[in-house]
Amino acid sequence: MSEQQPHYFDADPAAPARARELSLDLDGRAVRVRTAAGVFSGDRLDPGTAVLLRSATDVPAGGDLLDLGCGWGPLALALAARAPAATVWAVDVNARARALTAENAALNGLTNVRVAAPEDVDPALRFAAVWSNPPIRIGKAALHDLLRLWLPRLATGGHADLVVQRNLGADSLHRWLADGLDDPAGLGAHLATTRLASSKGYRVLRVRRDVSG
Repeated sequence: MSEQQPHYFDADPAAPARARELSLDLDGRAVRVRTAAGVFSGDRLDPGTAVLLRSATDVPAGGDLLDLGCGWGPLALALAARAPAATVWAVDVNARARALTAENAALNGLTNVRVAAPEDVDPALRFAAVWSNPPIRIGKAALHDLLRLWLPRLATGGHADLVVQRNLGADSLHRWLADGLDDPAGLGAHLATTRLASSKGYRVLRVRRDVSG
């Protein structure tokens, strides 16, 4: 039997880090970041993330914002730069990813980023906006569990923007979200889903919490 390959969604990646430094344009801003193997898109800015950055233009100026599955931190850094008065939570199960995000926020002078493991975020916290390039490769059941946990944490009137590759199930995920998360507890009853954008084989789905919910 072959050895199981490490994944970017492992809590403690076994692969050697092989750290590298990148200089890139992130959301119209020149940044210097450190990345590594064993995290999502550790050698570049993922094209889906780039699509989300171009499409999601209405970021709340304040409150608590969430980058769910932060990787090395591109979405968290962009949120923090766009909304300096907000608190940006960068959440990932991957300890290496969290360390990189914290380092990259410090490298770029972004003091409003708070990096946390999922279990360390207060369940009572409500987010004005969520950005996520969600970990599709964890499997449909695990992905659904992840979204059932976090999407109901949207504040009233808040929204989540999710970027998903079309050939990895963006349209079926859209249907599931529109059906209210297929959740007998009714957690998704006040969530409405629309397609915000479609570009380069990616869909950006917006999930909004009704003001009545």
